[in-house]
Amino acid sequence: MSHQIGLRLGKNTGDRHRFERVANEAFAASPDLVDAAGRDLEWIVLRDPASTGLLPAFLNFKGYVALQAWRVSNWLWRQNRRDLALLLQSESSDSLQVSIHPSASIGTPVLLDHGTGVVIGSFVTIGDEATIQQNVTVGGKAESPNRAPRIARGVLLSAGATILGDISIGDFAKIGAGSVVTGDVPSGCTAVGVPARLTNCPQPVPA
Repeated sequence: MSHQIGLRLGKNTGDRHRFERVANEAFAASPDLVDAAGRDLEWIVLRDPASTGLLPAFLNFKGYVALQAWRVSNWLWRQNRRDLALLLQSESSDSLQVSIHPSASIGTPVLLDHGTGVVIGSFVTIGDEATIQQNVTVGGKAESPNRAPRIARGVLLSAGATILGDISIGDFAKIGAGSVVTGDVPSGCTAVGVPARLTNCPQPVPA
């Protein structure tokens, strides 16, 4: 995994070796990162009907590599090595088209499906078993940048969805393709449209 991170993020041999060393350091110091990488890989096979096995996903799914690079950058952030953490974010954005702020919190397993055009801002929280498709944006609003979305377990963020502000997305909710969500979505509900409206909720939603 460290080699994959270095290979995908490094623009030259020196950078590739540097990022590989940093990833090795993180994985050695925090074995839970290795466990998370394994669960994320298994989740790809379970969730993506196009996946043909663990090895093709490991070698070819850039969203998977981007997520593990974020896990390393998050470890660096928590070690107060923030310049290096932000460098990893920048290189992931440039090379893989996935920009996840090191201060975000993301559970496991998680699938970045197609892994292109994904932006996850600072202080965002995403729970276990999430699926995030291409061109998804999750972040705070300009007037409250430190109060970002909280996304619970098992949520589907469909292609082109935008989730903004100090809001909560409940367990197993679904955000429809191209939707813009600026308010809470209760557990089990589907949010669709611009601005998003709630549908298919398991319980009546108060007006």
